[in-house]
Parts: sequence; structure tokens; C-alpha cells
Amino acid sequence: MNKIWWVCLGAVVTLHAAHAATPITATQRDQVIEKLPLITKNRAASQTATSANPEAAASAARELITAARQTGDTRYWGRAQAMLTPWWNKPDAPTDLMVLQATIQQGRHEFSEARSVLTRALKLNPAQAQGWLNLATLERLAGNYARALQACEAVGQAGQALYAQACQLETQSLQGKTNEARAGLQTLISAADNASTRSWLLSLLAESEERAGKDGAALKAYQISLKQESDLYTSIALSDLLLRTGKHQDALKVLTGLPATDAVLLRQATAKKRAGDPTWTELRQTLRERQAELKRRGDKLELHGREEALVALWLDEDFAGAVTMAERNLDLQREPIDWWVAIQSARAASDLPALARLRGEMQRIGIVDARVQGEKS
Repeated sequence: MNKIWWVCLGAVVTLHAAHAATPITATQRDQVIEKLPLITKNRAASQTATSANPEAAASAARELITAARQTGDTRYWGRAQAMLTPWWNKPDAPTDLMVLQATIQQGRHEFSEARSVLTRALKLNPAQAQGWLNLATLERLAGNYARALQACEAVGQAGQALYAQACQLETQSLQGKTNEARAGLQTLISAADNASTRSWLLSLLAESEERAGKDGAALKAYQISLKQESDLYTSIALSDLLLRTGKHQDALKVLTGLPATDAVLLRQATAKKRAGDPTWTELRQTLRERQAELKRRGDKLELHGREEALVALWLDEDFAGAVTMAERNLDLQREPIDWWVAIQSARAASDLPALARLRGEMQRIGIVDARVQGEKS
């Protein structure tokens, strides 16, 4: 569920929400300006891309990336890669295609590979705002907040002031500077001139308020964000807040109608289990079947560590197993939810050494989150 902000060669969307946003004026003569339409249904991207037409390949890949984020269907990532096959891992590929490759790799949790590609692209073209945004996401994901802020600053130097400010505010919020983040995001929200941008900024504000322990303010911001423009990422984040605060039926309402991704089914099963609805076991069986299919395909199950840990914690009540899975997942990604899952698992397992390790590491990297300070799952 990591957030990736996407500057599509002139039009900005947030991949975690599949938002469209205000068009950006070209800053270079050869810059392509394109505002992508919202993809509201599963529909195949154009197949017109050929090895002789990088612009067509890029356009098709962007549509597929947007579909992957909005629907949660991981098959779109593979289709997007197929569009870029002639340029994949090529050192002489256009830098915008390198950044698209890194975006796909980030979406598939291939973070080290994405970082390598971004580093190469940004050396070739330091004005690649999208590349810096992706890099900022990777640095936050790894808990490198100072480096994330440097990448945010580079976004501004590339001419994208709004996204640079939002990038900086989100990073500062992770460091516990919630008052500054709140004030800055509210200013940006007030100045936003379209619903999509407001929705995206409100989702950032909601997450910041949750980390600050302001559940009421977070709930309101999530709800307003979804009224402005609905999306999968924010809906799941809101359902997590509702589950955490014991509002299981409300969580089910939020989850109703969303794509049946593993993340959605997991939360539906959890809400039903906590509400005493025995049909949660049917959803649990579906998740087992999907995991078996991943094994048959030879997929790397460690890339699904967060969901595995949550299944163990919420559905199977295998608390010791959840601790192991959650700590292993932290080797891959360190978003706030990953720390929360690990802390809750350690608490449920009464694993005091794990709790001490986790708290010490959080303190070392400087992440501040009120949700792990005392409340229980």
C-alpha cells in the first residue's frame, strides 16, 4: 500500500489513489504534456506500442499502471512491463521509460531493483520530477527520512512545487512534526483547485492525523477525501481505522463494492469475524487458495509479508507466527502500517524481546506514531 506519486510527463496522478490532478506547464521544449483519463473499470490498455514507438509504449504502460493501482489486480503490472520490454533494463533507454520501469518494480515490491534504475535515470536527467518522487517514496519506505527530504527538495528544483511541498510535509509527519504537517496540508487543500487534488491531499492529512493519535480528525479527513474522489488505497486505509477503533460494521460498508483483492478480502473477513458473522471462514478459505496459487506460480511469498502477518494476527490468531512474518516484512518495507502490524503482533504474542527490538529500531530511524504507543489491536 505504499504511495507512489506519479508525474506522467506533464500530468500528475497519485498511483496509490489513481488520482488525476492539475495539468503542469511544460518546462522543457521536448516535454510531452499528457493528462490521462481516469480508469474506472478493468479495461485493457492500448496494444499499439511497438519497439519503434517509445511514446506509445509509455502511454500504454501508464494506463496499465493506473489500472493496477485502482483495481489491485497485479496482472496489470506484468502487462505494463510487457509494453516496456524493448527498453527494460537497457542503459540507453529514455529516462522517462526508466522511471516507468522503476514504478512497475515498486508496485511489485522490487524495491532494490527500482532504486537502482532510478539512480541511473536521475544521473542522466536530474530534472526528472517523477523519478525524484519515486525515490522519496523509496527512502520513506526504508525509513531514510533525511534522504527522502532531499529527494522532495529535488522535486521542487525540477519545477513541481506542489508535489515537493506535499512530499516534504508527509515526510515531516512521519518524523512526528504533525502540527507543521497539518498546517501545511490544510493550506495546500484550501488552495487546491480541483476535487482530485483535494482528495489526494486530504488522504495525506488523514494519515498524518492517525499517526498523531487524532482518530476523529483522521476519520473526517478520510471521509471527505472519498467524497471528493473515491479510490482503493484510501478506502482500505479508512477501513483499517474503523477496524482498529471497533467499528466493524462501518468497515464492512466501506469495503463493500471494492475490488476483491487480497487486502480487501482480508479486511472483510476480519470485520465479519469480529462482528460474529460465521461467513468469514469462506473468505479465509479463498485467501488460502490464493496463497496456494502463488506458490504454484513460484511467486516470492515474502513480497506479501504484510498480508501474511495480518492474516496470522487477525484471522488465525497465530501470534508467534505473526511476529516472525511481520519482522521479516520490515526487512522489505517500513511504512507505518508495517510497524503497527509488528508491534501489535508482538503484543498479542506477549513477546517482550520483540517489542523492545521494534521500539528501539523505530526510535533509531525516527518514526513517530501514536498508534503503537499504547492502544491494542
